[in-house]
Amino acid sequence: MVTTRFGMTAGVVTLLAGSLLGAASAGAAPAPEPTKVATRLVSPLSMVVAGNGTAYVSQNFAGMLTAIEPGRRPQVVFQAPKGTEVGALSEAGGMLRLATTKGKRTALWTMRPGARPTKLADLWKHERTKNPDGDQAYGFSDLDPACAAQIPEEVPATYTGILESHPYGTAVHRGTTYVADAAGNTILGVSARGKVSTVAVLPPVPVTITAEAAQANGLPACTVGHSYGFEPVPTDVEVGKGGWLYVSLLPGGPEDGSTGANGAVVKVKARTGEVRPVATGFAGATGVAVAGNGDVYVAQLFGGQVSRIKAGSTRVRTWAQVPMPAAVEWAGGDVLVSAKVLSETPKGVVLRY
Repeated sequence: MVTTRFGMTAGVVTLLAGSLLGAASAGAAPAPEPTKVATRLVSPLSMVVAGNGTAYVSQNFAGMLTAIEPGRRPQVVFQAPKGTEVGALSEAGGMLRLATTKGKRTALWTMRPGARPTKLADLWKHERTKNPDGDQAYGFSDLDPACAAQIPEEVPATYTGILESHPYGTAVHRGTTYVADAAGNTILGVSARGKVSTVAVLPPVPVTITAEAAQANGLPACTVGHSYGFEPVPTDVEVGKGGWLYVSLLPGGPEDGSTGANGAVVKVKARTGEVRPVATGFAGATGVAVAGNGDVYVAQLFGGQVSRIKAGSTRVRTWAQVPMPAAVEWAGGDVLVSAKVLSETPKGVVLRY
């Protein structure tokens, strides 16, 4: 999902809030005071609210799926085998969608609450056989050989998409489950029969290397002023109006803030795969929600906030200060947010605004 090396994805690792905490967008937080609807969670990175009001939240690294029914105590409704991550939740017609990741193996499952999950698609097979971003170039594109030769070995000067899959977010629309594959840098579509197709390969996120960024990352001075194409790392997908899918991009790159706040939200036309920008400047965009009126909410994990983009605007404003938020969901006028998601102890919470 995120990077342990400059620009290259390496699956889910323990994220660093680091110096990006506090890199929030300007503006007062107009959200009301929240109420806690669940506590003592481990890595609650994904969430969905079903039509009956029940919220389902994944405890990714513990391999658990937890149901939060209104007025009742949270209850674990699924436990994956040891070493298996559970996440990428969505719901439609009373059926949940969830993804599992164990090593390189990734899959999409469907589950009726109270029953056992049924595998819908082998996502790793699609990545392994198609490698949709295999022809996409990342890194520097215009360095002369003498400059490229000075780049440290641990920093890939230029490379193409590798074989790697990590489904991080899903959304269901008209029978198709759309999957944000954070490691594959793609939006996938899975039919009701389990056929997997590539809807869009997300473009690299270009970042101009400053003198400060070069020094912080051990890059030679000759890279200053040049653009580095980071992997986009899509973390969530939600359905908006007109067949557009709204997608949050983390993206790849250092997590210490040395190259700036490069997260973004884009929208993807489900039918054609066309990608259009919505807003930029996020510090670790890990979740996106689209309200009924078209407003877009974005969880900034490293920025310690949930931001709002008014319908039709590109301006990002702080909506609520939240410690380490990951998932954000719109539910009939309420906004639910998972927070404190990276604590080493079970301190994760779900807040309702």
